[in-house]
Amino acid sequence: MKANLQFDFLADKENNTLTIKREFAANRQLVWDCYTKAELLNQWFAPKPFTTKTKSMDFSEGGHWHYAMVEPNGTEYWGYTEYQDINPIDDYRTVDAFSDSEGNINPDLPKAKWHVQFSESNDHAVVTTVVNYESLEDLETVINMGMEEGMISTLERLDELLETLTK
Repeated sequence: MKANLQFDFLADKENNTLTIKREFAANRQLVWDCYTKAELLNQWFAPKPFTTKTKSMDFSEGGHWHYAMVEPNGTEYWGYTEYQDINPIDDYRTVDAFSDSEGNINPDLPKAKWHVQFSESNDHAVVTTVVNYESLEDLETVINMGMEEGMISTLERLDELLETLTK
């Protein structure tokens, strides 16, 4: 990440939330597209050295994104996101869960509500993501799974993609 771009990662254990605020050297529309189009998500949405593959995606209210983060050895970690409210280039809300390759939600791992907001600061996009967990135990589970490190690496990959898209 470029040193001058904002990155905040705040765990609020009283409210079982994570707040991730990240600035990108690109316009809001392009960053929105990178978050909402499978062909772009597949290029950045996983920490290195993982890759991402989309099984299905319907970015609409009531739609979903079923995807896997794939290790170099081929091991797949599946996720399922249900889109709720969408306000183009401003924000969207989802329910996100771990799943299997068929989209069945894993009840043993945390499920969370995500609110992803897009704004602008000068000529940069700022994405503020608030993730609500049902319990402190769920929040601590994802923190212990490496959520902060994973988000840092994942968002650095988005920086790299944006650099290629804005040339």
